[in-house]
Amino acid sequence: MAALNEGDHASGDGRTVTTKTGSGKEGTLHQRILRDIESRILSGEWPPGHHIPFEVDLATEYDCSRMTVNKVMTELAKAGLVERHRKAGSFVRQPQVQSAVLEIHDIEAEVKSLGLAYAFTLVRKTERLATADDRRLLEASEGASVAEVLCVHFAGARPFCIEERLINLAVVPEASGSDFAGMPPGRWLLRELPWTTAEHRISAVSAEVETARMLRIAKGAACLVIERRTWSGLGPVTWVRFTYPGESHALVARFTPASNPPERS
Repeated sequence: MAALNEGDHASGDGRTVTTKTGSGKEGTLHQRILRDIESRILSGEWPPGHHIPFEVDLATEYDCSRMTVNKVMTELAKAGLVERHRKAGSFVRQPQVQSAVLEIHDIEAEVKSLGLAYAFTLVRKTERLATADDRRLLEASEGASVAEVLCVHFAGARPFCIEERLINLAVVPEASGSDFAGMPPGRWLLRELPWTTAEHRISAVSAEVETARMLRIAKGAACLVIERRTWSGLGPVTWVRFTYPGESHALVARFTPASNPPERS
C-alpha cells in the first residue's frame, strides 16, 4: 500500500481520506491518535470485531480531551474502519467485499482495496491420477493426471478465503514443476494459459470443523462458496472452490438486456 501523507489515511474500501485538523499541539496529537488506531486496524493487530478502548480511556492514555478522541473516532467511522454503537462503544468494522459474479477476480486486488496487506499460505500441493470425482469436476478424460492445491488467502492477519484447486496436468503440464511459493495458483494460471470459457456456481454452506479452523470462525457459521471451471482451446484447465466467511463477503452482478423491449403501439 502506498505511503500516506500527513493527514491522509486509508479507508475501508481502499480510498485515501484526507483529514483536516487545526494547527498546533491539539492537531498534532489528533494525527498521532488517528495514525496509531489506523495502524492497529490495518496491520490486523485489532481484527474485525475488536472492541476499541472507550473514548474516556483513550483520552486518559493520550492525555488529551475526550473531544479530540471523539473527532478521531468520527473520522475513522466515516472512513469505514470502525463502527460505533451507543453505550457499547466502537468496534473494528468487518470489511465488506463485493465481487462481480461473472468476473475472474484477483484476490490480492480485493484485499488491497480494503486497505489491508495481502498474503497467502500454500497448505499443500499433491499430484496424482484423477479420481472419478476429479474427472467429473474437470470434465477430464480417464487416465488424466491432476495437481491438487490447497491454500489460504489472508487480509492483514485474518484469513480471507480458502482456495481448493484441481489443475489438469494434460493441459497445463508446467504446473507439475511449480510450487506456487511466490505466486498464487490462480494468477500463475492466468499468466501461463489464458482461459476462453468459464463457469461459476455459487452456494452457501455451514462451516465444517476444518473449514472453521482454517478461517478462524465458529463451526457451523455461514460461508459463501464460489466454484469455477475454466477451459482453454486445449481443453479443461482447472476447477477451483473458494470458501469465504459469509458475514464478510457479498456478490454483485451487473447486466444489460440482450435487446430493447419492443415499443408498444
